[in-house]
Amino acid sequence: MTASALMFMGTGSDVGKSLIVAGLCRAYRRRGLKVAPFKPQNMSNNAAVTEDGGEIGRAQALQARASGLAPHTRMNPLLLKPEQETGAQVILQGQRVASMSARQYFQTRQRFLPDVLSGFDELANTADLVLVEGAGSASEVNLRHNDLANFGFARAAGVPVALIGDIQRGGVIAALLGTLSVVDPDDAACIVALIVNKFQGDLTLFEQGMDFIAARADLPCFGPVPLFLDAEKLPAEDALGLDARPKYTRLRSEEVSFKIAVPRLARIANFDDFDPLRAEPDVCVTFIQPGSPIPRDTDLIILPGSKATIADLAFLREQGWDIDIAAHVRNGGVVLGICGGYQMLGKVLADPQAIEGPSGSVNGLGLLDVETILAGRKQLRVENAREAVSGAPLGGYHMHLGVTNGPDCARPFAFVGKKKQGAVSPDGRVMGTYLHGVFASDDFRRAFLKRLGLRSASNLNYETQIEGVLDGLAAHLEQYLDLDALLALAKPVRLAE
Repeated sequence: MTASALMFMGTGSDVGKSLIVAGLCRAYRRRGLKVAPFKPQNMSNNAAVTEDGGEIGRAQALQARASGLAPHTRMNPLLLKPEQETGAQVILQGQRVASMSARQYFQTRQRFLPDVLSGFDELANTADLVLVEGAGSASEVNLRHNDLANFGFARAAGVPVALIGDIQRGGVIAALLGTLSVVDPDDAACIVALIVNKFQGDLTLFEQGMDFIAARADLPCFGPVPLFLDAEKLPAEDALGLDARPKYTRLRSEEVSFKIAVPRLARIANFDDFDPLRAEPDVCVTFIQPGSPIPRDTDLIILPGSKATIADLAFLREQGWDIDIAAHVRNGGVVLGICGGYQMLGKVLADPQAIEGPSGSVNGLGLLDVETILAGRKQLRVENAREAVSGAPLGGYHMHLGVTNGPDCARPFAFVGKKKQGAVSPDGRVMGTYLHGVFASDDFRRAFLKRLGLRSASNLNYETQIEGVLDGLAAHLEQYLDLDALLALAKPVRLAE
């Protein structure tokens, strides 16, 4: 089997590339095609564990789900996970291979092209259609040399491009036509269609705009696609969404009975852990922004995962959140740490091999009697477990480096088979676990929240909700895009010899 492929690039970041690819994966799957998503290079600290024991960007995992597939490393062969201001961890085919500064990566990234093309070819041999997502802006000509994420990939693989513009930002005509004018002519020749996304209001008011774009570009212009409001119910990939999107802070929180605060760490990772909690109708999840205190009426503080735990522990202290957390516990409040947050709750956090930065150790928050050593192989696996207190089943995944031991581990957060996982303080009010994704398990989530004081239990089925949103997204794109015409623009994949 050899697939056809179509790539979706954007005039900028957050124009809706990931969402459109996910929706098209589901739409074409519903038409009977075997669809697979692909992103040559991604940059995100919100990652997912794959069936082959690696990690990929969260957006590609969602797109795989929309396609009816299990996530696989070949869907995102190159993942960059920022761990400092000017550098990132390089994940190749699901495994960490290096940490590089931005300059080092841009100077040497061409060596990763064979792996990127190999992953693409593997997908093309298993699908009818591969939908490819670009990264950031297609018009960043200053970064074009040795590019792997946008036109560098498109031209190497011979994949045509649909360019997406975000009308919500304003200036979408200039963004689309400007991209065509500033990129290399050979790159511009790859673009076979334009898409106007995120429209709000009367669609007929932009008919002349659509005609102008199509005539000036001499290309078909699809849309406009109205803003899909239910997108807020899907896992987000970019941490910028925590700053810009109101979905992470329920309004009128005084009207809900249970309040959760999540400190917005500088290097926060896997923040979709909290989406099922945010979906609960009587729960308010607030990401506490730097410089703001943790509200005193918070019922539960959750310390999230981090890409650089020691650095984020220092960042937490700079905000004064350590003082807020200690006062919260003294006043009878509950704290849960997930992954890096779990490590911060202990007495000592050591990095003898200089994995995250200079070797050494730092004092943790001291709320759990455990110590963590950052060493050994990174743990990447899916787990089925049960909560120690309620016995409720829960699913989750490991994505961490380090080993945690201490007296409080004798009181585990959960059991994986007969093996203890995580730690709980003697009074039960401070908990830590390495398991991400546990709140997607409905029975566990309900038992956990009820035990902590939530007055009304909901009947939310989180996974069913996600499936419903993906179906709704597919129907939305069916209505506002000509899917037959888009499919006709895809070209057969030119496999490497």
